[in-house]
Amino acid sequence: MTSAAIASHPQASAWATRLQHLKAAARKPGEASFFWYETHFQSLAVKVLPGEYFVDADDLMIMTTLGSCIAACLWDRNARVGGLNHFMLPEGATDDGRYGSYAMEVLINALLQRGAARASLEAKVFGGGQVIAGMDSMNVGARNTEFVLDYLKVERIAVVSKDVLDIYPRKVCFDPVNGKAMVKRLAATRSAELQAQERSAARHLAPGAGAGGSVDLF
Repeated sequence: MTSAAIASHPQASAWATRLQHLKAAARKPGEASFFWYETHFQSLAVKVLPGEYFVDADDLMIMTTLGSCIAACLWDRNARVGGLNHFMLPEGATDDGRYGSYAMEVLINALLQRGAARASLEAKVFGGGQVIAGMDSMNVGARNTEFVLDYLKVERIAVVSKDVLDIYPRKVCFDPVNGKAMVKRLAATRSAELQAQERSAARHLAPGAGAGGSVDLF
């Protein structure tokens, strides 16, 4: 973020103040904490890293980048509150947001605490790509995708849209106020960070682990 980027907008003072508050606020374990001013959307934004989540009911873009990982965007249209998580594997440690079983529970509970109702939640699901050649035998992306769709079905949370599987890394942006999700399919990448995520997921994959509406491209 640059001060010039915010200063050029009519809401500059309010955004600068809120950005300071966001950065200074205490965060719960696993709650995303990297905030900045996103010039593309002319909005404040937060980056959700693997194992993290974020819930809000204000004008803020929640963003993440995925390979074989999954991001579930949950939104309550009545309470107008939404959130996004980023998990790497279906199941594992019971208190680790890198695993879907815990990541989904934490996200749903955080939404309920912000006034959402379980019966009115809806989901948009992204990720699960096979982005690194030679890792297809692990089927990490497919297992993650199967897990999250089965989980949402059991919880009776409707999946209104999804962009999953295939070979693409994805950048996801989610507006928690109106529930709008945007996804950008990225070119095949040799990003060291993304490769490290993929290989970490493969190393920790436990043997035998369980594996609607529109989506805007930008």
